[in-house]
Amino acid sequence: MDQSNRYADLSLKEEDLIKGDGHILVAYHMAPATGYGFLEVAAHIAAESSTGTNVEVSTTDDFTKGVDALVYFIDEAKGIMKVAYPNDLFDRNVIDGRAMIVSFLTLAIGNNQGMGDVKHLQMQDFYVPWSMLRLFDGPSKDITDMWDILGRPRVNGGYISGTIIKPKLGLRPEPFAKAAYQFWLGGDFIKNDEPQGNQVFCPTKKVIPLVYDAMKRAMDETGQAKLFSANITADDHYEMLARADYILETFGPDANKVAFLVDGYVGGPGMITTARRQYPGQYLHYHRAGHGAVTSPSAVRGYTAFVLSKMSRLQGASGIHVGTMGYGKMEGGKDDRNIAYMIERDSADGPYFHQEWHGMKPTTPIISGGMNALRLPGFFENLGHGNVINTSGGGSYGHIDSPAAGAISLRQSYECWKAGADPIEFAKEHKEFARAFESFPGDADKIFPGWREKLGVHK
Repeated sequence: MDQSNRYADLSLKEEDLIKGDGHILVAYHMAPATGYGFLEVAAHIAAESSTGTNVEVSTTDDFTKGVDALVYFIDEAKGIMKVAYPNDLFDRNVIDGRAMIVSFLTLAIGNNQGMGDVKHLQMQDFYVPWSMLRLFDGPSKDITDMWDILGRPRVNGGYISGTIIKPKLGLRPEPFAKAAYQFWLGGDFIKNDEPQGNQVFCPTKKVIPLVYDAMKRAMDETGQAKLFSANITADDHYEMLARADYILETFGPDANKVAFLVDGYVGGPGMITTARRQYPGQYLHYHRAGHGAVTSPSAVRGYTAFVLSKMSRLQGASGIHVGTMGYGKMEGGKDDRNIAYMIERDSADGPYFHQEWHGMKPTTPIISGGMNALRLPGFFENLGHGNVINTSGGGSYGHIDSPAAGAISLRQSYECWKAGADPIEFAKEHKEFARAFESFPGDADKIFPGWREKLGVHK
């Protein structure tokens, strides 16, 4: 049934919708199934995403029609459609009247993904008006709190050198804590890899006290603060709280140095919000494990990595992984820097909408996936700054000298870029960075051809 007369109004102007402050706007890439018209399917999507179904129903009244979602723009040649969703469609909390991402996704990415007249449909961008933005939690902590702990300036405090305990599974408590200590002698930040939790061979209540002891010893030896991101991901709300409470109790006076890592894609928005609301004093580390199932550049349904990251800021993530923008081992390209800009700036452009954040705290871009000291200068140049957390597993533990040397090489790489120095010349005066060339010769050959002769390496 063609519902375009009710669920489409192409006379609406986007600037008027934004000025009216009454709608969340969503841009999709869409292709109709064979035999269906573009506007017809677009209107069906708006109907299924709001007040309608596939037939007329007798219970519809004039008020219902007043909260219809409306298609207000289409470009059939480019496969673009935009829908205006009235704010009143979205669910509010009973306890405090606040908004929730679950409701947004239920409407904007709900039944429309399985409709038979849709060949493919993927959310590309969305716009949140101030009247709705103020109803989301937003982050309680951001990178400035990390810089405070590390003794850095609160403005442009710079690169945070981090790692991931590797191997991601298989270490018992003692070697796990030893690996943490070895890195902390040179670096700032360690995170659990996403599967690390409470395995039978590495139980939380045995490994966490050892990790804290490793942190204290590293802080005593270096005279520098250290940070640990502990995975509290669990199916059950109470299990999450039990893990988090135990970790905070164990770290005691150094609890401010603990972030909580949550697998927010596989765990869902409820898990992120539980961590955000129950522990507002902790940095909330959104790990997006599994997101590629819907956000891969090869996907034609679901939503993009940009959309996932933008939603994470609304939910209150202090930091989220954003890939490596083509400089590491994960999918992505240089233009992915726009993901970082959207979550870290107060005013930013997305692929289809400009977003004002009205002072909502930023979400830190966390860079992870195949990075090392040789790849970082190009990454920083592309992004335009180094105010990120970088978790380099192989880039640290794969350093030819030690994990601490690997951590130092990462920091030196940032200092090299910040100074605008030639990396080869910089390496001649910075041993750990120089040894990174020997540690990762394949990358060195590709990025800095002729490095062996220039650095006097003859093997």
